[in-house]
Amino acid sequence: MGGESMTRTAPQGGGTGTAQAGGGRLGQRLSGLAVALGLVLFLGGFAWGAVIYRPYTVPTSSMTPTIDAGDRVLAQRVDGDEVRRGDVVVFEDKTWVTNAKVVKRVVAVGGDTVSCCTDGKLTVNGKQIEEPYLPPGSLAEIKNFGKVTVPEGRLFLLGDERQGSLDSSAHLTDAAQGTVARSAVSARVDAVVWPWNGMLKRPTGFETLGALSRPGPLGTIEVLVVAGAVLVLGGGAYGPVAGRLSRSRARAARPEAAGAR
Repeated sequence: MGGESMTRTAPQGGGTGTAQAGGGRLGQRLSGLAVALGLVLFLGGFAWGAVIYRPYTVPTSSMTPTIDAGDRVLAQRVDGDEVRRGDVVVFEDKTWVTNAKVVKRVVAVGGDTVSCCTDGKLTVNGKQIEEPYLPPGSLAEIKNFGKVTVPEGRLFLLGDERQGSLDSSAHLTDAAQGTVARSAVSARVDAVVWPWNGMLKRPTGFETLGALSRPGPLGTIEVLVVAGAVLVLGGGAYGPVAGRLSRSRARAARPEAAGAR
């Protein structure tokens, strides 16, 4: 039939052109749930970290290369009784420095006998200690010192940069022979966070003398914060993305003019 014009429309059904703006109700509910859960994980992770960890800036190079001067570290709050050999700890001792925190590595605990050096290595309880955290090619101690028996309840600490570290070996003439009370320790360093160097490596050279400290929950906290951020961003993006897809489908389903038949 010449001259007759007809219009045909896309069939309604199959979900084409009928989606609600911003996605369906189920999608919106799931989106809201994801955002809520993400906020709980994100804020909960930060809150957990704030309770357990404290940030410190290390002003000297005495712990190089593990921690460089100016590095920002996160240290887990611990009781001095939890400290073990190989830990990098934060403590305060007025016979060392007045009104300032000090960061050093524990190499011997109460009851241990420590000396240096045997074949260029630190010796604890007669065992030579492998110390891969020392600067490449450096000596375990710039000056030798004789045997020191660490009193119970005290610690013997050295810097990883032995040449310039004012540590226990520099305080051997003190009344406590350079040892520090466990009660002086306030935290154990878990990671270097600025610049980001990650978690400190485990000091495996001390394993033959006893169990090492377990890493703190920093890794778990990091997972919680990242997962929370992903959920918040993903849930928040659902509405705009679903709305854009819905509009695209609506445009595709608009009536189109049929040619003259």
